[in-house]
Amino acid sequence: MSTHYHAVLTIAGSDSGGCAGIQADIKSISANGGYAASVITASTAQNTQGVTDIHAIPIPHVIAQMEAVLSDIDFGAVKIGMLYSSEVIEAVQQTLARFEVKNIILDPVMVATSGDKLIDDAAIERLKAFLPHTLLITPNIPEAEVLIAHSISPINLEASAKEIGERYKVSVLLKGGHLKLSDEMTDALYNHTTAKVTLIKNQAIDTINTHGTGCSLSSSIATFIALGESLEEATIKGCAYLNKAISEGKDKVLGKGHGPINHFGV
Repeated sequence: MSTHYHAVLTIAGSDSGGCAGIQADIKSISANGGYAASVITASTAQNTQGVTDIHAIPIPHVIAQMEAVLSDIDFGAVKIGMLYSSEVIEAVQQTLARFEVKNIILDPVMVATSGDKLIDDAAIERLKAFLPHTLLITPNIPEAEVLIAHSISPINLEASAKEIGERYKVSVLLKGGHLKLSDEMTDALYNHTTAKVTLIKNQAIDTINTHGTGCSLSSSIATFIALGESLEEATIKGCAYLNKAISEGKDKVLGKGHGPINHFGV
C-alpha cells in the first residue's frame, strides 16, 4: 500500500557554508520527518565568519522553480526565508496565491545581528503587505521592532506579540533570544485565530554555535504543521527541537566563526 511523504517547501537563499538558509532548512525538515523541496532565491558566498558575496537569482527563474514543484507536489506547509527585494516578494506571493498554497510559515529576515537592515525600506513595506497572507511569522526582537516601531523588553514581550498579530492579521512567534536575562529562554506565540498568547520556555545554552537558528526553527515548525500538528503544538515542538539541536552542537567545531546547530544530534 502506497503512502505519501510529508512534503515541505522551503523558499530561501543558499548558504555555501551549510549553516543557514536552504541548507539548514533541508536538514531541519529532514530531521523532523518531512520531505524537503526547495526554491532558491539567492546564492551567497558565506562561511561561519560572514557573507562575502550575494548573487540574486533572476526572478523568472525563481518563478520557474516554484511552478515546477508546486504543479507536481502537494505540500503540507511552505517555509519562506530571506526575500531580498520587493520584486521577488511580489513574485513569490503571487505565485503561491496562484497555486492556492496554504500553511505558509514566514521568517521575516530583515535585520542582521549587528542591527543593520538586510533589505531596503521598499522591500520591508512590501514584506509587511505579505504578512496577512501567511499562517505564522517568526520575527526576532530587532525584526519585530521594525514591524511595530517601538522597543521590546521582557516586560512587553507578550503584548508586543499580540500587537504584531493584530496589526498584520497573522499568528506570531516572537522569539525572545535577544532578551536572554537568565538561564531560561522565553518565546511568545500569539495565535491570531484564538487571540491566545502562549509562552514557550526552554533552557538557555551558552554557545557561539547559533548560525542558522532562525532558519532551522521556522522550517521545523513548518514540518510539524505538515505532519498534522496544531499551530501551538507545532511551534512548541519546533522550539524544543531547536533547543536540543543547539545543545547537541554547542561544543562542536566547524570553521573559525559561529558554527551551526547539530540538526541530527550526531
